[in-house]
Amino acid sequence: MSEKNYDPRMHTAEHILNQTMVRLYNCGRAFSSHVEKKKSKCDYRIPRALTDEELKTIESRVNEVISQNLNVTEEFTDKSNASTFLDLSKLPADAPESIRVIRVGNYDACACIGPHVANSKEIGRFKIISADYSDGIVRIRFKLENE
Repeated sequence: MSEKNYDPRMHTAEHILNQTMVRLYNCGRAFSSHVEKKKSKCDYRIPRALTDEELKTIESRVNEVISQNLNVTEEFTDKSNASTFLDLSKLPADAPESIRVIRVGNYDACACIGPHVANSKEIGRFKIISADYSDGIVRIRFKLENE
């Protein structure tokens, strides 16, 4: 399995956004995402559009987590152990028995093959560019600004 060629700052921000959405809306992690260095997007299954105030709250919470200077670590564990604390439903059928888990402090843990920063302080400021809603899907577009 080859490593995804994502920008480490943006990819780590995506992890934090996903966990924030799970905590705020119990919607699960993004089922579709497009992560690029300049801007990215994530799609979530939420049964209504988000208000401007909710988007500000999401942005604020993600930046709050980033500002905690959390270490981003990797560990390897077998699938059966990982299944006790992770949703492994997105793993490909041919995934190896040993799973790479990325942790952002105690805030997020996710099976992942992509590159990440060593500490959340490297990410910069998270900024929601726009969000829209269609057919039960909220799409959030975001970028990172250097501090």
